[in-house]
Amino acid sequence: MKNQVVNPYLPQWEYVPDGEPHVFGDRVYVYGSHDRFGAKMFCVENYTCWSAPVDDLSDWRCEGTIFRKTQDPSNRMGLRLLFAPDCVQGADGRFYLYYAFDFLGQIGVAVADTPAGPFEHLGHVSWPDGTPYGRRTGDGFPFDPGVLIEDDGTAWLYTGFYTPVPSIASGFHKCAFDGGYVLHLQSDMLTITGDQKLLFPKEGPGSFEGHEFFEASSIRKYGDTYLFVYSSRLNHELCYATSTRPDGDFVYGGTLVSIGDVGLPGHTDEKSASNYTGNTHGGVLRIPPADDDGSDPFAGTWYVFYHRQTNRSSYARQACAERLVRDTSREGLNFLQSEVTSCGLNDGPLAGIGAYEARIACNLWSDEGAGRVDGSSPKRRLAKHPYFTQEGPVGKEGARQYIANMRHGATAGFKYFDLGGTHHISVTVRAKGQGGFAITADPDLREILGTVSFGPCKDWTTFEDEIVPAGTSSALYFRYMGEGCVDFLGFTLS
Repeated sequence: MKNQVVNPYLPQWEYVPDGEPHVFGDRVYVYGSHDRFGAKMFCVENYTCWSAPVDDLSDWRCEGTIFRKTQDPSNRMGLRLLFAPDCVQGADGRFYLYYAFDFLGQIGVAVADTPAGPFEHLGHVSWPDGTPYGRRTGDGFPFDPGVLIEDDGTAWLYTGFYTPVPSIASGFHKCAFDGGYVLHLQSDMLTITGDQKLLFPKEGPGSFEGHEFFEASSIRKYGDTYLFVYSSRLNHELCYATSTRPDGDFVYGGTLVSIGDVGLPGHTDEKSASNYTGNTHGGVLRIPPADDDGSDPFAGTWYVFYHRQTNRSSYARQACAERLVRDTSREGLNFLQSEVTSCGLNDGPLAGIGAYEARIACNLWSDEGAGRVDGSSPKRRLAKHPYFTQEGPVGKEGARQYIANMRHGATAGFKYFDLGGTHHISVTVRAKGQGGFAITADPDLREILGTVSFGPCKDWTTFEDEIVPAGTSSALYFRYMGEGCVDFLGFTLS
C-alpha cells in the first residue's frame, strides 16, 4: 500500500455505515447508508460511494453522490430516508442498486452503466401482478436488501427484519416480521418469480440459537459456497452462515466481528465489552491473490466491513474493516472471530513513529466499563462516559474528531503498533483538571510504558515524556488518572 490505513478507514468527517464492499474491475466499491454528524435520525443524507484500488486499500476516493432520495417517484418530497443498500452487476453488464426507504416497506431499484453511477430509478421489487413486495399479507418486511447474481444470470434477493414497525404508507404492515427471506427475481431485476421463502427464522426451529437473525442481509458466493452475513438479535455483531444452495440448508458458522469484542476472551457479554455497543451492519470482501487462477475460490485475503457508533448516538456511524482469519480446523469456508483494531485494512501493525488521531481508538470505556448506545441515548445516562465526537464543519474537510469526556479511570485503547523502537510520546489534550495518562501495553496496567502529566488547559495543548519500547505488535492504552475530565485529540510516537 502507498500509505498506512487506519480505522475508521474513511476521512474523519465522513459517516458511512452499513458498508457493502464489492470488487468491480480493478477497484473495491463500498455502498452504504449516509449519516450526518449531529442528526436526530439515521441515514439523513443521500447515497455516496467510496472506492479504492484492489491492490491499495489505503487510497480511498469519494465517487460523489450516486443516488438521491428524491429520485424515487414515491419520495419526491424527500421525507423518507435511504437505508442500507446493496449493489450488483446484472447479466446485462449494468449495475443495479437496491435500497429501502427507512420503514416505508418497499424495495427500490436504480440502475447505472458504471459501478460509481450516477444511478437512475428503475422501479420497485414487485409481484407479477404489479403489487409491490411488502404489500401482500404475509410478505416479509422489505428491509436491508442483499442481492446475488449467479453465473447464469439468476438473481436472488435477501431481505427481512426482526421487529414489527408501523408505516405511514399502510398503517401497521400485514407483513411477517419473522426473520430473513429469499426471493427469486426475473431477468428484469424487479419482478419476483415463484414465492418467498423464510430462510432465517428469528426464533424456533431453524433459527441460530443465541445469534438469531435480526437484520442486515448480505450474500456472497465463492465457488460452490454461499456465504450469508447478517446482524444478530444481539445487534452489536455480524454473524455468518454457509450453504451449497442459495435458498436453503444454511449452517451457522459463528461471529465475524463484534464492535465490543463480545465473544472473545475476557469479553463474555456486553457488560465486559471493550467498546460502546450498538447496531452494526456490513459484508465480507475477498481480495484474490495476484496470480489467482480461480482454482481455489477461498484463496486470498479476507476482510469484514462493519460500522461503529460515535457522538453518543446511533445516528453518526463510521465505516471500519478488519482482516479475517480462516478457521482451517473446520471443513469448508469458516472464519475465526476478528477483534476490532485501529489498523484494520493495514498491512500489519501501525508504525511506532508518527502522528495519530485519538479517533482511531478501537477500545473505549469509562471507570464503570462501556455501555450500549441506542438511537439518541439520554446524555444523562452516558454523562460519565467518554465518547467520540467532532468539532468543525459538518460533512466537510476541516472537521476534527476527538475523544471527549475522559474522566478518572477512562481508557482509550489502540491496536496495534510496532513499538520496538519507540522511546518518546506526546499527547494533545484539552483538560479541565489536574491529571495525566498512564500509558500501558495492556488494559490492566500490568505493563506500564510511561506516563504523561498535564494540568488544566482551555485550548488544545501538547505534553510529552519518554516511554519504554515495547513489542513489534503491541497495543497502546491511555488511562486517565486525575480530576475533572480531559478531551483527547491525538498523540505522536518517536
